Amino acid sequence: MAARSDPIPKFGDRRRMRVGLLGGSFNPAHEGHRLVAELAMRRLRLDQVWLLVSPGNPLKSANGMAPLVDRLAGAARIADGRRVVASGIEAALRTRYTVDTMRSLLRRFPAVKFVWIMGADILEQLPRWRRWGDIVQRLGFVVLPRPNHSRRALAGQAAHRLRADRRPARQAALLPGMAPGWVFLPGRQTAVSATAIRQAAEGHVL
Repeated sequence: MAARSDPIPKFGDRRRMRVGLLGGSFNPAHEGHRLVAELAMRRLRLDQVWLLVSPGNPLKSANGMAPLVDRLAGAARIADGRRVVASGIEAALRTRYTVDTMRSLLRRFPAVKFVWIMGADILEQLPRWRRWGDIVQRLGFVVLPRPNHSRRALAGQAAHRLRADRRPARQAALLPGMAPGWVFLPGRQTAVSATAIRQAAEGHVL
């Protein structure tokens, strides 16, 4: 795919769009990220998916973390710059926590219907996130399966607390702009991970 980065609308843009937010370190970006973006695009009937490349994940060590410019360039390579867009907007907003990014985006783009895209591994760790309850009250979200995580995530603390807000997969297209509400969306899984890619690049045995 072409590597055109960050054609994000300007502050206060009033265009009505359906946008999926796929955040992460992208250290590095890989085929699995693209598959998730494409699945969400299709099933949620999205206009765009924004790959939000984090300046620094508070829950991850900085050791082995590539510079933001390199991770953003990697995300741009798996994007198409038109419907799947690599964005460094969190660095521009100077936000480290998703709850703050969410508030800024909702204020900045009042006409956009956002939905949060996450893997089952993120649902599993969600209770460790700052003010995660505030996030899910203002953003609908879709959960994609991840090997070795899906069953634990769906039996975990966050899923249990939010069980009344869960919708069937057939209602996934209703999620953009709806909150609270979430869907577990079965689909193609890939075992590829950024950790495995880094270890292979360093010559570690996987």
